[in-house]
Amino acid sequence: MAIDPTARGQSIVQTRDLTKIYHTGADDLIAVNDVSVTVQRAEFVAIMGPSGSGKSTFMNMLGCLDRPTSGSYLLAGRDVSALSLDELADVRSKFIGFVFQGFNLLSRTTALENVELPLLYAAVPAEERTQRAQAALTSVGLGDRLHHRPSELSGGQQQRVAIARALVNDPVLILADEPTGNLDSRSSAEIMTLFTQLNAERGITIITVTHDANVATWSRRIVEFRDGKIVQDRPTPHPAPKEATA
Repeated sequence: MAIDPTARGQSIVQTRDLTKIYHTGADDLIAVNDVSVTVQRAEFVAIMGPSGSGKSTFMNMLGCLDRPTSGSYLLAGRDVSALSLDELADVRSKFIGFVFQGFNLLSRTTALENVELPLLYAAVPAEERTQRAQAALTSVGLGDRLHHRPSELSGGQQQRVAIARALVNDPVLILADEPTGNLDSRSSAEIMTLFTQLNAERGITIITVTHDANVATWSRRIVEFRDGKIVQDRPTPHPAPKEATA
């Protein structure tokens, strides 16, 4: 079944008994253990848990960066759990946007060129690449920073470039791994405000991994991992504090 990014009323993420086991010598490490979870279109979910809880391994499987040992993973209706490495790379490039703690920008290229990269890999024509990258940067408030290099941008602005890059292919899912980990509190609030707007106004499904309970409150749902299993799955108890956006 092909991924249909325009389909409505379906889940974006659906895992059933998803398991990941790492074989380390004589012992097996069960990083993710029979996890079943569903994320609907336009949800904003935070994944939390201590170090070693399995949340990062789970995120890697959701991002098609790793394959499960067993179980199934449906991304927008398509079972991607058994795809080849080349097929997973194709799914990543077309349907998933990534935002990382360290921004992962190329230091010698401009904001515009950084955002164009996914389109370059997808062989999008140059004129269209530029138009789409400009639109993505404008949508995150950086329309006047197109030709600035990362060293000429603040940490918050660099993360906005990374978000624009994640948006430029119109993904069905954005995965954000500790997206505020390298930012001060004000910049963190600005980035989380942007995620909230993208989720509410454009209906983009967002899943973020965070160890910060304050960051998690910006989501609408918190899934907590411990020892490779989900121990809590609950609505966010209250919206993000008003003062965080000041």
